[in-house]
Amino acid sequence: MNRITVFCGSSFGNKKEYETQAFKLGQTMSENNIDLVYGGAKVGLMGAVADGVLNKNGKVIGVLPDFLMKKEIAHDNLTELIIVKSMHERKTKMNELSDGVIALPGGFGTLEEFFEMLTWAQLGLHKKPIGILNIHGFYDLLLEFILKMVNEGFLKEVNQQMIIVSTDSQDLLDKMKNYVAPEVGKWIKKGNE
Repeated sequence: MNRITVFCGSSFGNKKEYETQAFKLGQTMSENNIDLVYGGAKVGLMGAVADGVLNKNGKVIGVLPDFLMKKEIAHDNLTELIIVKSMHERKTKMNELSDGVIALPGGFGTLEEFFEMLTWAQLGLHKKPIGILNIHGFYDLLLEFILKMVNEGFLKEVNQQMIIVSTDSQDLLDKMKNYVAPEVGKWIKKGNE
């Protein structure tokens, strides 16, 4: 893994630990010679993870839609800032540039980006590792809900297991480096078909 896309909040959240761990993830990525691909902003956890990479002299590629550039939230010190026309183009470019994905705490946008990449993996469009850095149990309820999807017959267990989870940055990166994508198809069949 040479580059990882990180999806996370443009806010800091209510707990200082979110910011601290986002910064630490950035440092850990740089220490592992992994470049960051992210949304390009200087605000919230997005800015913290970028600052963590830059703190250890790592490379950071931001991908920012032009309408957000006009709101003056672009990070000033990135290795490269790519300006795109839309949110869809942003996700496509981030996917093209990365070898894996990590989700940190965030809101609707973070979840939408995370689940799109997970869905693409489920459909076999890529075989990249997809991780969650589960800071302060932020994703516990979501992971419980995903287990409910399995138990209710809407998701295969093998697809649930595509999500790599850890509370520690280095452990998460190690698990992602050793990830092997499932070879089974997405479709759930009735009975013994």
